[in-house]
Amino acid sequence: MAMMSLPESRTEQDGSAVIRVLGYNIRSMRDDPAALARVIRACAPDLVLIQEAPRFFRWRKYAARLAAASELVILGGGATAAGPLLLCSLRVAAERTEDVLLPLTPGLHRRGFATAVVRIAGTRIGVLSCHLSLRREERLAQAEALLGRLDAMGVEHAVVGGDLNETPGGQAFRRLATRLQDCWTVRPRGGEHTFPPHDPRKRIDALFATGGIEVLGCGVPAGLPGVAEDDLLAASDHLPVLAALRVPAGRV
Repeated sequence: MAMMSLPESRTEQDGSAVIRVLGYNIRSMRDDPAALARVIRACAPDLVLIQEAPRFFRWRKYAARLAAASELVILGGGATAAGPLLLCSLRVAAERTEDVLLPLTPGLHRRGFATAVVRIAGTRIGVLSCHLSLRREERLAQAEALLGRLDAMGVEHAVVGGDLNETPGGQAFRRLATRLQDCWTVRPRGGEHTFPPHDPRKRIDALFATGGIEVLGCGVPAGLPGVAEDDLLAASDHLPVLAALRVPAGRV
């Protein structure tokens, strides 16, 4: 299913905000960073929830280059969150950010969450980017930790994006989908599968939203005007997920 169009970011007359949220595993920018930036720019996101951002030597420099090339700014995360990174447009006002490191399992990669509370058009929104474990039992524990972190953020509305390392039938994916809206399932608009990019067969990357947010469309943005197929294939070993969401007006 090609994504031929998606609602653009805007503030409605009733004070509600239509926002675009992009989730993307960028494989430490080891592929084509110019193609990666072009894909992100073409998606015109307000928030980008990245996994596998550069984590080692000069990682801040690489994150800054990606943000500048994508015409965005760094919100939080990176190596200090073990890979998840948050970018945002100038439409977003940051209230606070926090990088969370999860317990380390010997022999496996360290995992973490990049989190923030932001305001868009006066509405407070929690944001969390995650990259769950390759081990099933640890993934489920991390999903529980994620839900606990959302509760602790003290916000009514939140969006979550991540590489879950499992398909929708997995326990961790199902656990998140019991508490949050799985945006592609609610309103599919674009491709479903995100991995591998040349012959996508699995949906292991997803965007979620709390119940008070209206999902206007979500999917892999192949076919979206400005998003070139060659760039999608060159940018990373995952395809991105793009959603348009309507968040209610903030309470006075």
